[in-house]
Amino acid sequence: MYPDVELHIDGKWQPACSGRTMPVVNPATEAVLGALAHAGIADLDAALAAAERGFCTWREVSVFERSKLMRRAAVLLRERSEEIATLMTLEQGKPIAEARGETNAAADIIDWFAEEARRAYGRVIPSRASGVSQMLVKEPVGPVAAFTPWNFPLNQAVRKISAALAAGCSVILKGPEETPASPAALVRAFVDAGLPDGVLNLVYGDPAEISGYLIPHPVIRKISFTGSTAVGKQLAALAGLHMKRVTMELGGHAPVIVLADADMDRAVQSMAAAKFRNAGQICVAPTRFLIEEPVYDRFVEAFASVARGLKVGDGMAEGVTMGALANPRRLQAMGDLVQDAVAKGAELVTGGRRIGNIGNFFEPTVLSRVPGDAEAMNAEPFGPMALMVPVGGIDEAVAEANRLPYGLAAYGFTRSAAMAAKMSSDIASGMVSINHYGLALPEVPFGGINDSGFGTEGGADALQAYLNDKFVTHLAS
Repeated sequence: MYPDVELHIDGKWQPACSGRTMPVVNPATEAVLGALAHAGIADLDAALAAAERGFCTWREVSVFERSKLMRRAAVLLRERSEEIATLMTLEQGKPIAEARGETNAAADIIDWFAEEARRAYGRVIPSRASGVSQMLVKEPVGPVAAFTPWNFPLNQAVRKISAALAAGCSVILKGPEETPASPAALVRAFVDAGLPDGVLNLVYGDPAEISGYLIPHPVIRKISFTGSTAVGKQLAALAGLHMKRVTMELGGHAPVIVLADADMDRAVQSMAAAKFRNAGQICVAPTRFLIEEPVYDRFVEAFASVARGLKVGDGMAEGVTMGALANPRRLQAMGDLVQDAVAKGAELVTGGRRIGNIGNFFEPTVLSRVPGDAEAMNAEPFGPMALMVPVGGIDEAVAEANRLPYGLAAYGFTRSAAMAAKMSSDIASGMVSINHYGLALPEVPFGGINDSGFGTEGGADALQAYLNDKFVTHLAS
């Protein structure tokens, strides 16, 4: 039931001009699922021309009509959720229940931005002189190049597409080559809802070639990228050379501070669920667990017990709670990080090994008393690995939380209002969640600081990145 995936350019699904394709592989079985069209420069030129025409059309559509069309797309996405979730699990590896949740959450995000489209208010500025009007007007920035990763094939794409369309922009989406069918299904929902030709275009191919061609091109006026910090810095620098506006949602290395007075059961259950969701392949996944000494051993054992109880396997199989890693590179990275940490003195509490020899399965892993010079404590693991570190108190915990240049997400657990306030103010992060996992809802900001990027892809502020401010003043004659 897995389709061959084509490009979508100017309202048409089509192969690459060259006829070139690449295989799509199931990470659980290593079987080839289908073929993916590989765009070349000729395809990119066609998409750019289409996006330019599409922008001229879409910007003239009233915000009320934009909103109605987007809501129709959300309805279609929900109606097709089972089919789309199945495609996502086959190509990405996550359990089918998680894929269903992502699909329905994507529809919620569309609905949110459909409503925000009708609320992109400007303002009237009181003038100093009689007969003078002064207004701030919001206008769409122009065609957008959006680059999305494989870990959340719908969630990452839908935030960029929905904000851009709500603002009146056209889009060229460079989807993830490893997980192409689910974002293609998202694009299809918008197209079937009545989106005009050229407004939303979809390409796949060589990431460096596509970004290197689209970002400097004069048609593109805005770039949105989700991915690694290293690549994000390169793309942001390229965009800066051409004065292009950017939103960057980059890597993270989220600290979790657990103080001695915390509700241990809540901390363990919520953070274990967040850690091993999508096999830990989440930019906001809790990673460095900074546990106050009096409760350290208790927390580590309780967390490890949850990890041992997870059922790892093919995401389509009943009862599976953690699926495969997305590709063999992640398997190799996990093994190398475990080996390095243990060699430097960490204790392997549970996990740490590949499961079987077919599929990209890795055991849920807990490492204890991990030294600060371990590679995993400094580079984003992006996998099912929890790093446990004892701390003497809040000051030591905050110092470690802020040690790295990342600043995407952070978590804290305490029953003390004073300690919660201290974590909220002292942790350097774009998002801080206290006593629960409260991130990534459509209505709240989603973004980081420092090496984790800049800008937000959630909440009311996300729309502003796709709008220009125009000041208009008029003297009545």
